[in-house]
Amino acid sequence: MYQDYFGFTEMPFHVTPNPRFLFLSPTHEEALQHLRYGIEDKKGFIVLTGEVGCGKTTLCRKLLEELESREEVDTALLLNPRVSETQLLRGIMKELGEEVKARSKNDLLDKMNDALLERIHAGREIVVIIDEAQNLSFEVMEMLRMLSNLETYDQKLLQIILMGQPELNIKLKEERLRQLRQRVLVHYDLKPLNAQEVQLYINHRLTLAGSNGRIQFTQRAVKKIADGSLGIPRMINNICDKSLLSTFIRNGNEVNWWDVRKALKDINRLHRK
Repeated sequence: MYQDYFGFTEMPFHVTPNPRFLFLSPTHEEALQHLRYGIEDKKGFIVLTGEVGCGKTTLCRKLLEELESREEVDTALLLNPRVSETQLLRGIMKELGEEVKARSKNDLLDKMNDALLERIHAGREIVVIIDEAQNLSFEVMEMLRMLSNLETYDQKLLQIILMGQPELNIKLKEERLRQLRQRVLVHYDLKPLNAQEVQLYINHRLTLAGSNGRIQFTQRAVKKIADGSLGIPRMINNICDKSLLSTFIRNGNEVNWWDVRKALKDINRLHRK
């Protein structure tokens, strides 16, 4: 609605995980470096955690873009963690483009081991990324631990990245998952943005959307966005989107404190329903 009014080439605060709009704050940059390090050094298990809306999925998309640009890397992305052990194995095989004719869990494991060995001997690397991993069952977690045991004399056959909410940290501390926990050699907890980073984040997205400085957020507006969002990028997007709409409705040329206040009231009203 307000895109043409403000001269944007595209909407600046959409909530879809578009890696082109990724804002690399120090914590996001560090998280990405941890993921790269874990993969390049073949650490086996890598865990990335963070609050809902902190940018884990966008980081995942960015990482996938990088991996898919390397011809020697095969990737498997699993977005639905509520699966059985057999469904997990089938999902990984399907993502890797392997035929899945085996029926039993053991047959699937054998077929996967053979397929991975063939790829490794051909000089390839395999990375499996599982989003919303806090929802994985204990049985599937154990299956992942078994998959992490697949190896040659000098390397793991799979690099497994678990991405999830803070509940994943709690789950990994359970006594029954201690063997899996011991295999996690790279672990990073993604933090929210601070007030200064919120300002940079907003400017970053406005610039990418083609604002050319035609629309500004006042300092008081940015401070209220930082407080109201708790530094969570997804919440920042929601608040900024509704604030821009408020500015558009009153034919304004900058987003002020009152626009943000109205946006927060609208969001809180929706959440109460």
